[in-house]
Amino acid sequence: MSRTLLRGGCVITMGRVNHPVADVLIEDDRIVEVGTGIRARDAEVVDATDAIVMPGFVDTHRHVSESLFRHQSAAAPVPGDRQFAANDVYAATLLGLLGAVDAGITAVVDWCAVAGDADTTAAALQAHRDSGVRSVLVHAAAGGEDTATGLRRAAAAERSPLTTIAAGLADLRPGISDAAASDWAVAREMQLRVHAHAGATPGDAGAAVALAQRGLLGAQTTLVLCTFLGEADFDALAASGAGVALAPSSVMAAGAGAPPIQALVDRGIHPGLGAETERLAPGDMFAQMRAVISVQHATVFERKLAGKAGLPKLLTTRDVIRYATADGAAVAGLTTGVIEPGRPADVIVLLTDRPNIHPINDAIGAVVWGMDTSNVDWVFVGGRALKRNGELVADSGRARSLAIAARDRMTAGAGSR
Repeated sequence: MSRTLLRGGCVITMGRVNHPVADVLIEDDRIVEVGTGIRARDAEVVDATDAIVMPGFVDTHRHVSESLFRHQSAAAPVPGDRQFAANDVYAATLLGLLGAVDAGITAVVDWCAVAGDADTTAAALQAHRDSGVRSVLVHAAAGGEDTATGLRRAAAAERSPLTTIAAGLADLRPGISDAAASDWAVAREMQLRVHAHAGATPGDAGAAVALAQRGLLGAQTTLVLCTFLGEADFDALAASGAGVALAPSSVMAAGAGAPPIQALVDRGIHPGLGAETERLAPGDMFAQMRAVISVQHATVFERKLAGKAGLPKLLTTRDVIRYATADGAAVAGLTTGVIEPGRPADVIVLLTDRPNIHPINDAIGAVVWGMDTSNVDWVFVGGRALKRNGELVADSGRARSLAIAARDRMTAGAGSR
């Protein structure tokens, strides 16, 4: 049995009670005790004084393979999905997931549209295993691949106990074709959670309604983006219990509208947050939290300046930190996101004695409004330390070398360097 004691930190549990100062005891892959004065024989002790201990962030939608093309110009060409060889898939996925861990993200929903055969599927899953992160590999059909065949192959492939498989199905449009409905039926038959982009472009209003009318919208469904859905669509989402994953930074950076946060808040829908792509936007949850709360506040203030009555309440930092943790876990179909006995030990330690955040007047406010990736000191996934004292445990140098080689191969002659 392995034991780790996080001692003397400010513990944000995302449960009923937070603790100004407390200890957290981890045994193997579970949290077993939260309180003061915990004693644990043979435990590794992490001094969390001057630190915040909280659940790890959950990224509910990320195209991890695009890590090879981080921060490119919007005009730069990206090689097509089918140009990914198995080695490229491994390199891109490993780099992207390690970057997420480094930023305090302990669970990632990876929209994988590059695994078009057994080798590339195996490569993606091996990268998930090697990263150590908890993950959902959303298998999206690539290069004309038959959806059912790809899903069955992915579901049967060897993978880490920390990785689950979900179905990534075609973008939703107001008219749901029989072929699309058939793919949903296959995923349901396999008992896979279904993820699908919805409302990504103008004219997509009615997509969620159409899905509901076919009996395909439910609690095992996660719709992503939802920017251009209509009011009736949001009503359908609320009635069905489906999850919603927002990617605020990426969507706005691409000029694809603003996240529909107020429509969700009005209906009591608690979304998860995701980076989506690092091509044009940051890949950490601090940025996503600030983006979504800023958009909602700006919307409310705009209505106020226009003299409108019945203004909605402003989102609080307590709301958005839940989107990035407990609510995000629910959207991903996971049981993480809360520090309490019996839960998976996906926990992060954030430094509060740095000049960018000190002094702390409100712990949750400090995480949401002030912190960045430099404050992430320790990261535990399933009780295993993936980041210690600010340094990744993994061989990040190897990951960088593999990624550079994959990028150079893929962009040769593409004019994107």
